[in-house]
Amino acid sequence: MADAVLLLAHGTADSVDEIPEYLLRVTGGRQLPEAAVEEVRHRFSLIGGSPLTRLTLEQGRLLADELGMAVYVGMRNWKPYIADVVQRMRDDGVTRAVVICLAPQNSRTSVGLYRRAVFAAAQGALALRFLDDWADHPLLADAFAERLRAVREAFSAEVGSPVPVLFTAHSVPCRTVISAPQTDPSTRPEAPDPYPIEAKLTASLVAERIAGLTPDQWFFAFQSQGMSGGPWLGPTVEDTLTALKEQGIGNLIIQPIGFLCDHVEILYDVDIGFREFAAKLGMTVRRPDALNDSRLLTLALADLARTGLAG
Repeated sequence: MADAVLLLAHGTADSVDEIPEYLLRVTGGRQLPEAAVEEVRHRFSLIGGSPLTRLTLEQGRLLADELGMAVYVGMRNWKPYIADVVQRMRDDGVTRAVVICLAPQNSRTSVGLYRRAVFAAAQGALALRFLDDWADHPLLADAFAERLRAVREAFSAEVGSPVPVLFTAHSVPCRTVISAPQTDPSTRPEAPDPYPIEAKLTASLVAERIAGLTPDQWFFAFQSQGMSGGPWLGPTVEDTLTALKEQGIGNLIIQPIGFLCDHVEILYDVDIGFREFAAKLGMTVRRPDALNDSRLLTLALADLARTGLAG
């Protein structure tokens, strides 16, 4: 029996010209307003393109080196597509695989889409162990804390006082985390989607690893709300920055804890959008490096893979 690991990620267009097609895949074929498409093009061009695919492939290579076994990488919304990668695994003789979604906080409507895509592609020809819930993995928290600690210690020393932290995770439409109405009283009610709770759990685990970061010195917000209308999970980062400024906070660290590598939501939303918004408020914002090639992240993924294969 040939074993392997399959990492799943969101995927991103390779060029500005591919943005319209890419967005259609993200929305499941629903057209976005032209203004929204142009805004995504603009943001993409300002950061010189997203490094998400390149960095995710590198994370796969580092994991393969650590495990001494084959590691594949598939994307849900762009190349290399999950279905194509699963076919390649089958062609390579893989019969059993641990599947790790590189979105540590589980949501039925995001991680759930990855699950459906990979099992549909496998068509029962591969024995798959899908790991969709690792928000509380200690090595994940260690990895984020390592990045945060270095920035906070230097920033605090520079300004002469402890700098508070705003943790963020990608927002999702409110409708996606609301339990479906119960139509049959004989069945058990659907549990609420775990995503908001798990996102805040990861933040709290990182915070408790930072010496001197007391509960009144860290905050949480959802970032990167969509452009397609309808209510999205909040509070937004912009509203939170405004409220923190009103409380007298002038220096702040923003650390996304739902993303495992640099991409548009970090390189534009945080490094450009939120910093410019904060500057207009008279605030200085800094960000720790994304995990990218973090050794601790590799060890976290290796632990998940070994546990999955053993199970």
